[in-house]
Amino acid sequence: MRFPLLEPRELVRVEERARSTIAQSLMLRAGRATAEVARRMAQDSGAAILVVSGPGNNGGDGWCAAAALRETFHRVVVFDVKGTQPKAQEAREAKADFMQRGGETVREWPRGLRPALVIDGLLGIGLARDVDADLAQVIAHMNEAACPVLAIDVPSGLDSATGRVRGVAVVATRTLTFIAGKPGLHTLDGPDHCGLVECDALGCEALVAQVAQGALIEPQDVAPWLPRRKRNTHKGTYGSVGIVGGNRGMVGAALLAGRAALLAGAGKVRLGLLSSDAPAADAAQPELMLGTVDDALQMDVLVGGPGAGRSPSATSVSMFERTVMPALVASSKPLVLDADGLNTLAFNGSLAHDVSLRKAPTILTPHPAEAGRLLERSTADVQADRVSAALDLARRFKASVVVKGAGSVCAFRDGTWSVNATGNPGLASAGNGDVLSGLVGALLAQGLEPARALQYAVCLHGAAGDACVARGVGPVGLTALDVAHEARMLINAWTGR
Repeated sequence: MRFPLLEPRELVRVEERARSTIAQSLMLRAGRATAEVARRMAQDSGAAILVVSGPGNNGGDGWCAAAALRETFHRVVVFDVKGTQPKAQEAREAKADFMQRGGETVREWPRGLRPALVIDGLLGIGLARDVDADLAQVIAHMNEAACPVLAIDVPSGLDSATGRVRGVAVVATRTLTFIAGKPGLHTLDGPDHCGLVECDALGCEALVAQVAQGALIEPQDVAPWLPRRKRNTHKGTYGSVGIVGGNRGMVGAALLAGRAALLAGAGKVRLGLLSSDAPAADAAQPELMLGTVDDALQMDVLVGGPGAGRSPSATSVSMFERTVMPALVASSKPLVLDADGLNTLAFNGSLAHDVSLRKAPTILTPHPAEAGRLLERSTADVQADRVSAALDLARRFKASVVVKGAGSVCAFRDGTWSVNATGNPGLASAGNGDVLSGLVGALLAQGLEPARALQYAVCLHGAAGDACVARGVGPVGLTALDVAHEARMLINAWTGR
C-alpha cells in the first residue's frame, strides 16, 4: 500500500530509530514541511498567517514553521497560548530566530486580525484526555476563523489513534501529518475534521516500512488486483455464489446481495430463500436463480445472513439458527457472514467456536453494533477504538473482518489491517450492507484471496457511492441498488474495459 498507517506504539519505535539515523531533527523537518504547505494555502494575499502554538511538541512544530515562514518574508503572527518556553531545543531556537526576524507574538486570540491562514499547532498526537475549557475556547476561535485552517499532524482535539473527538476538535481544511498516516485521521470522526490529508514522511520511509501493520486503501491500490478478462472464458471461470437468507418480510435483503454479486461479475448466483412465501423468480433480475437452501449450498462461495431474521425470543430458535447456520459453518467453502449470520454467532458460543476452527476462509462484515455483540462489548466501546475491535474479531474468529462505518476498518488474522478511504453519508441507508456482502462473495468467486476480496469490495462499495454523489445521485436518497449498479461500472473501468 502506498499510504501506511501507524498506531502509537509503532510511531514511537520509528521516532526512536529516526533519532539515531536521520541527521536533521524531525521537528525542524516538520516545521519546514508545514511552512511549505502554508505558503501554497495562503498564496500571496499579503494577509498574515496566524500560527496557534501550544505547549508541547506540536507547538514546537508551529514555532519551527513560523521561523521558516519569516525566512521568506511572510507576515506571521504566533498566538503563544501558554507563554512558556518551548520544551524542545529546536523549538526554543526557532522561537528565538522568529523573534530576531521581527516576528509578532500575542497571548490572546487576535480578534482584529484577518489572517489568510490559521496553522493549528495547539495539541498533537499525545492527547490522552478531553480538552480543557481554556484550550477548547482556542479551538472554537480557530473553527470560527473566516479562512482556511492547516492542522499540524492532527487537528487539535482529535485522537489520532481512534478518530474520537476529545470534547471538541478543530475542523481543518487540510491536515499535514508526519512520518506516516494515523488511523484516527481516516475513521470515525476523523474524516469530518481533517479535510484533505497529506503526509510527509520526513525521510522515515524505510523505517516506517519495517514496522507498519496498517495502511489506507484507495481505488488505485486495489484496482490492479482484479485482472482484465480474457476472451476464452465461460461463466464457470468466474465462479458461483450461493446466498442464504431472505426470511419473511426481508426477502429484499437477499435479492440485493444476489443482484450485487451478479453485477460484480460472479458467473452464477443462486439464492436459498428462507421465506415460506418467497418469489419463484426476481422479475427485475431474472438471471438470479431462486431456490432452496440446499441449492445455494452447492455454489463455490457462500454468503449467509442477509435478511435471515432471528427468533423473537431467547427461548425459541429459528430454522436458520438451528440447521442452516451450522450447515454454512460446516461447509468447506469460503463463507461470508453478514447481518443475522453475525447475530446468530453472537448468541451461540458453540457455533462461534466452530467458526474459529474452519479451514476454509471466513469473512465477517459487522456494523459497530454487530461487532459489539460478537465481542460482548457496547457499540460505544467498539467505536471508541475501531481498529482494536476489528483486530480482536479477526483473532477471535480467525477470519478476515470489516467493521463498517465512516472509515471502514478491515483486519486480518495475521495482525495486519487497513482503513478504507472511500465512501460518504449516502451509504448509511438500508440494504447497503447486503450489497457489500454480495460484492465480497462475487470477488471471492472470481479468485481473489480473502484479504484482497474484502478490501477490494469495501473500497469499491465506497467508491461507487462517491461516484453516484459526483453525478448528483445522493447523498440524500442514495439507494443500495444505485450503488450496486455503479459498482459494475467501476469494476469495468478499473479492469481497463
